[in-house]
Amino acid sequence: MSLRHIEKFIEIYKKDPVGVAFCPYRVCPIGAHSDHQHGKITGLAIDKGIHLAYKPKQNGVVEICSLQFDKRAQWHISCVPEFKQNDWADYLRGATLELSSRHSLHVGLSGVIEGTLPIGGLSSSAAVTLVFLSALCKVNDIKLTDLEMIEIAVAVENRYVGVSCGKLDQSCEIFSRKDQLLYLDTLDDKYELIPTSPSMKPYEIAIFFSGVERTLAGSKFNMRVDECRSAAYALKAYAGMEYGKFSETNLREVPVEVYHQYKDRLPENWAKRAEHWYTEYERVQKGAEAWRKGDIETFGRLSFESGHSSIYNWETGSPELKTLYELMTQTDGIYGGRFSGAGFKGCCMALIDPSYRESIERKIEEGYLHAFPELRGKYQFVICKSADGIL
Repeated sequence: MSLRHIEKFIEIYKKDPVGVAFCPYRVCPIGAHSDHQHGKITGLAIDKGIHLAYKPKQNGVVEICSLQFDKRAQWHISCVPEFKQNDWADYLRGATLELSSRHSLHVGLSGVIEGTLPIGGLSSSAAVTLVFLSALCKVNDIKLTDLEMIEIAVAVENRYVGVSCGKLDQSCEIFSRKDQLLYLDTLDDKYELIPTSPSMKPYEIAIFFSGVERTLAGSKFNMRVDECRSAAYALKAYAGMEYGKFSETNLREVPVEVYHQYKDRLPENWAKRAEHWYTEYERVQKGAEAWRKGDIETFGRLSFESGHSSIYNWETGSPELKTLYELMTQTDGIYGGRFSGAGFKGCCMALIDPSYRESIERKIEEGYLHAFPELRGKYQFVICKSADGIL
C-alpha cells in the first residue's frame, strides 16, 4: 500500500492523521450501461483505490488536496458553492451538500487524497465521493446505512456534477467482498454475493490503461441515457402502455417481447441502445449462473460479448480502448474482458489465466504501442485481486 497520502499529510500539518479512509475501485465484467435503466449488473471491487488521510476541523472548514491534482480545494460545510466549480473537488462539494441536506454537520476536515491508479474507467469519481463521505460522517458522528451511502453518492453525480449515471459503481464499491462476484438488481437493490467456486480455474484481474485520462465526454454519456429513455417512451406508445414523465421512463418497464415487436419502428440509434440493454440484461443472468458453476470460460466469453455490444450497439469506446479490446480478444490466456467505465477514456479490464500473465503483458503492450507509439510511458499494465468494498 502506498503511504504517500500519509507522508504528505504529515508534511503539511506536522502531525499524524486522526483517520485514514479507503474506498476500492471496481470492475464490471458484465452489466455495463444498464444501471441507469434499472438493469442487472455483475461487479468486483479490486485491491486498488482511493486513500484519504484526514483530521477533523472544528471550525467547519473542509480543506482537501489531492496527490493527483495541483489545486487545493476549500469550503465551509454550511457554505458550499451551489453549482459545480468544474474541478476535481466537485464530487466532494456535492457530497457535503447532499449529506448536509439530510444531517446536521458541525465539523469539517483537513485531508490528503491519493488515487493508486490512473484516472478513468474504474469509477474513481464514485470512490473519491464515498471515501470523503465516510470521513465526513466519521468526524460528525453520523452513521449511514449502505443504501444511504449509495443514494447520496449517486445524487452527487446526478444533481451536482450532472452525469446521468445509475448506481453500479457505488454499489460495487460498497457491497463487494473478496473472492465473491456481486450480482445486483439495480431496480430493487437486491443482491447476491456468489463465491468463487473451488472448481473454477485460477484467475487474476488485469487492467490495461490506455494512457488517455481526460476527455470531454460527459455529454455523450448523458445522450446515450436519453436515447434509452426515448426508446422506452416510444415502445410504450407503440404498445399502448401507460407512460409518465420522460425523466422517469426506463427500459426495465418495457417487456422484451414489446421491444422485439416494435423495435423496427425505432430510429436506428434508439434501437441500438435498446438492443444493448436487453442483450446485456440476458448476459448478466447467464454470467451469474456461469460464475456459480465455476465456469470462467463462459463468463469470460459473455464479458467479451458485452464489450462487443458496447462498441457496436452502445457505440462508445475511444480508438485506443477499441484497439485494446481487439488485442484482448486475440490473446491467449484471457478468459474475457471489455473496456471499463463509460468507454470514452481510461482502461480495459480482463480476467486472465495467471500462467499467461507475462505473455499477455508482452503481446498487448507491443500491439498497443505499435498502434499508438505516442502513448509510450503513459500506457500501463496492472494486475489486481478482488477485494472487500468500503468498510
